[in-house]
Amino acid sequence: MQAALALHDNHLHIAEPLLKAYLKQDPFDARAIRMLAELAGRIGRYGDAEALLRRAVELAPGFTAARANLALVLYRQNRAPEALTLLDAVIADEPDNPGHANLKAAALGRLGGFDDAIALYEKVLHDAPGQPRVWLSYGHMLKTVGRRDDGIAAYRRALALLPPLGDAWWSLANLKTVRFDEADIAAMEAALARDDIDDEDRFHLDFALGKAFEDRRDPVRSFGHYAAGNALRRTRIVYDADETQAFVDRSIALLTPDFLAARRDYGSSAPDPIFVLGMPRAGSTLIEQILASHSLVEGTTELPDMPALARRIASYPEGLAALSADAARDIGDEYLRRAAIQRRTDRPFFIDKLPNNWAHIALIQLALPNARIIDARRDPLDCCFSNFKQHYARGQAFSYALDDMGRYYTDYVRLMTHVDTVLPGRVHRVDHEALIANTEVEVRALLAACGLAFEPACLAFHQTERAVRTASSEQVRRPINRDGVDAWRPYDAWLGPLRTALGLAATT
Repeated sequence: MQAALALHDNHLHIAEPLLKAYLKQDPFDARAIRMLAELAGRIGRYGDAEALLRRAVELAPGFTAARANLALVLYRQNRAPEALTLLDAVIADEPDNPGHANLKAAALGRLGGFDDAIALYEKVLHDAPGQPRVWLSYGHMLKTVGRRDDGIAAYRRALALLPPLGDAWWSLANLKTVRFDEADIAAMEAALARDDIDDEDRFHLDFALGKAFEDRRDPVRSFGHYAAGNALRRTRIVYDADETQAFVDRSIALLTPDFLAARRDYGSSAPDPIFVLGMPRAGSTLIEQILASHSLVEGTTELPDMPALARRIASYPEGLAALSADAARDIGDEYLRRAAIQRRTDRPFFIDKLPNNWAHIALIQLALPNARIIDARRDPLDCCFSNFKQHYARGQAFSYALDDMGRYYTDYVRLMTHVDTVLPGRVHRVDHEALIANTEVEVRALLAACGLAFEPACLAFHQTERAVRTASSEQVRRPINRDGVDAWRPYDAWLGPLRTALGLAATT
């Protein structure tokens, strides 16, 4: 059975019915249940995968592989504490398996335990240095804590072991500060020409080559690779722009002055969170770095908690109307408890910079009415094209087609404009171009909007030493600059679908 179902992703639609038919005959085969869970996990059905794996472990408590798979599924659902509990037992059973230690290090990093994660990676690599994907993960962690050169060396070590490893090439490109030489480009093109690499390596290589040729001011070849990488990535995700548009329509219909007035006293009274939201690649990491340079503010990361809490609400967002005052307060308090896992200081305020929280602004208002909300806004063409050049490890499914991107941007702006109307002054908007042009003025206004006194360290944000887990990690460690301004212009000939989708929002 296992041999028959050791299939490529393209054959998942064949494997799943075969496994289900087999399990009808023998519903107690824990190995077959684990295989079905693995198929569910590959296509992002993590809830199904978790349920199946828990059943497999119930049937076979000593089935270490199933417990390891369950830890991975929990990690991918942003439940790192639960994953760590499982992993400790799994590692005790199989202490020499580097994959288990690799996942534990990643989970530690997810919770902000960077030093422990790095120490664990170093132990694994000391004992088993020929693991290219562990070197890759080690590089990610080093980059996060600001050890840029060590991170580059780790990525290069991964490539020395496995030259076609597209994720390592993209990780170098994603630093934004690395410039590929001719030998690098030749190596990537040779890897891309192979017929034995999988789709994931292929689109990572295309994104990396797009960056390489962009740096060489060759927009024809650069856009060709960006377009190929995006098109291939788009085949592996599910995204429906009509659903986003309908969600925004429903959110706007819900958020009326009467609805808000009737719930004026809802929610937790805590003022702790500062939500920095908006489009990805709109300058949110820069805003976070500025705020986290203040003595009263802790930077955390893109917290998954608000979307997770939203998913619990039936018929969301209309289901918000059914929340009682107590329920709204409970949601706010639970958010704070969940966010506390990521906190490392006793500073009174903390930042949640998940960009997609713009879609949950109604829930934020009901559950945490005293939280600050910062909208990071950037020129639509620069912002959307920057997303098109970016491959995300997870999420942001709208970003792999120009028309999807333009529609997503306009829907985001529609909802935020409505919020400005029904909750005037509730959201403080930071215009990225204005922040570059008049940094001190904009920083002072940002701090005032958060109820914070001005501190000079917020202008010297690039000197602040802290972990940064996003694609802009290296950019915010440099003084403010105009590097990304008008980056779309050399590619304008190909941006028709984006301009059409943006409509009036494409103001440039």
